[in-house]
Formats: sequence, C-alpha cells, structure tokens
Amino acid sequence: MGCPNSTGSNETLPTEHPYIVQFVLTLLAVILILMIVFGNVMVVIAVTTSRALRAPQNLFLVSLACADILLATLVIPFSLAKELMGCWYFSKVWCEIYLALDVLFCTSSIIHLCAISLDRYWSVSQAIEYNLRRTPRRVKCTILIVWVLAALISFPPLILTENNGEKCEVIEEEWYIYFSSTASFFLPCAVMILVYVRIYLIAKKRTRDPPGQKQKEFGNLERKEGEVGEVERGQGREATGLDVEEEPSSSDGNDTILCSRMKKRGIRTTQVAQVKPEVQPCVRVGRWKERQRRERRFTFVLAVVMGAFVLCWFPFFFTYTLTAVFRDRPDFVPKTLFNMFFWLGYCNSSLNPVIYTIFNNDFRRSFKKILCKRDRRQL
Repeated sequence: MGCPNSTGSNETLPTEHPYIVQFVLTLLAVILILMIVFGNVMVVIAVTTSRALRAPQNLFLVSLACADILLATLVIPFSLAKELMGCWYFSKVWCEIYLALDVLFCTSSIIHLCAISLDRYWSVSQAIEYNLRRTPRRVKCTILIVWVLAALISFPPLILTENNGEKCEVIEEEWYIYFSSTASFFLPCAVMILVYVRIYLIAKKRTRDPPGQKQKEFGNLERKEGEVGEVERGQGREATGLDVEEEPSSSDGNDTILCSRMKKRGIRTTQVAQVKPEVQPCVRVGRWKERQRRERRFTFVLAVVMGAFVLCWFPFFFTYTLTAVFRDRPDFVPKTLFNMFFWLGYCNSSLNPVIYTIFNNDFRRSFKKILCKRDRRQL
C-alpha cells in the first residue's frame, strides 16, 4: 500500500523500494526488534529474580533495558513503515509523538550508558565512601534525572515538527540539530571516553603496586568489608562487568600450601586472614595477581564498550550534523547513506544486553536458569 496523495486525488504515491528490497528490510528489522526485546527482557527478569543481581547499581541496567524495549516496540515499527513506503502514512499527531519518542528513547539509552560509566568510575576511585552512599534511593534519583534530561531534549519535536502529510521528519532547524547532536551524543560520548580512560589508568596503576606497599590499604579494606560488602571484588564487577575469581598465591611455601588447601575447600582467604595472620601475605599477593588478570580482561571490555557505542552512533550524529553545516547543499549527505546510519544507531540497543551482561558470571548463570527453567529456587 502506498501513501495518500497530498493533491487530493484518490491515487496513492508509489513505494520507495522494490518488493525484494522491502522483504529484506522487513526481515532485518523484525530480527532486530526480536533481538532487542528478547535480550532486554532477559536483563529485566534476571535482575528482578536473581539474588546475586539485586545490587543497587543494576537498576541502571533495568532502566536502560526498559528504554531499549520501548524503542523497539513503539518506534522502530513505524520507522520501518516510513522507510518501506517512502512517506508517513499515519496522522500528524502521531508523527509528532513518534518523533519525540524516537529522540527520547535513543537519547535516554545513550545517557544511561554515560551514567553507568560515571557510576563505575566513582565506585573505583572512591570505593569505600561511594559504595556506602550508593543506596537504591540514590540510584533511582539518578535514573530519574537521566529520563528528565532525555525528555528535555526530545520536547522540541512535539511543538516544532513540520508534517505536510507525506513525510514525517524531525525539525530541520539548525540550532536544534546542533543542540540535539551535542546533548544526545557528543557530550555523553566525551564524558564516557574520559571516564573510561580514567578508570583504566586507575586499574593499571593499582596492578603495578607491589603487594607490600598496599598492606595498610588492604587492612583498611578488610576492616570495612562488613560495611561495604567485599569492596575489592565489587570494584572488579563495577569497573569491568566481570566476576573475577580469587586465586591466592604466595612466594612462601607454607602460605602457598595453605592457600591451595583453602582454595580447594572453597574457603575465602579474606575470611581466614583475620584469624590466621600467616595468611596475610597470601591475601596481598593473591589480590595483586587478581588485579593483573583483571587489567588484561578490563582492556578488552573497555574496547568492546566504547567500540560498539561509537561504531553504532557516531556515523548517524556526524552525518546529522553535516546536514546543518551544509544546509545550502541538501544532497551533500545521500539519503540512503543517512538512513543506513540511522538504523545502525538502533542496533546499539540490541548490543547493550550483550556488552553489559555477557562478561558477568552472575548474569550468565541467571540467563541459563531462566532459559532452561532449572533450579529456579536457587535464584
């Protein structure tokens, strides 16, 4: 079915793509929608049902998943219809709502990623103090601020959209293009890059410290363990999204044997260290080696996080900004290329569950239990 003709005749405008292209685009869009919905629904179920994932910081992932689910169900189907028919077939009111929701959910998803990066930075740089302050209420307030910022950016399309019945495009005012591109992508992207670089430098510096130089720090952390709930292991999960297994070792023969025995019996060295002082060298060296392993895996995780984010969103916002820079040359950015970059940005919503959960053992175990429907009582 084509779009109605604005001249008032009963004829319809032809579709923009041949049928074979429409079939391929529809198939790819349906696969994308299913991936976004399935992956993000799994995240929500895992966090709400698993005891191991009920930490306050995981509320960011739930809110991010909800934004991506809403994008896939309320926005992408209409973007597909507009792409296939080459025009806007629905009402002007829904056009304004559709554009506002598109900007809202995409911007919210990006700002969520920025908030997660800041949360992880503070959890690494101010481990004890920040973990004590990070309550569910504070996290929910931060999430509310994220949605408010996204709503402010998406508000102009509700009142400034131009729709003549044949197209439904976001406002082409130069000021809004610069404003939305900066607020929705370039500024959050700059913050994420700076924060993740800072996190990596902190983690790298800590791995280079010999065990003996951090004895006082470790002692303070051990005394605070009851208050913050394993600060050291929490840093690894927050900064890298990984569950790092402890592998204590020591240069001393007796300590090595003792550590090996505790490892086989499943006894944590941090629990025994307070009772048996001879285990302290094992704890210090074990944590140091743990940090070395974490640094290597951390480098890979950061590359995946930033690489996927920039790869999906930079082409669209860069070309979107070019449309304002070269306003006197409407064909400077080919429409087909612009639409490809537009859909590439949507793909980031399907990658978020993978990036922020696949490297976490708790999420993997929870997903397996949900999919296999086994041992639900252990969740």
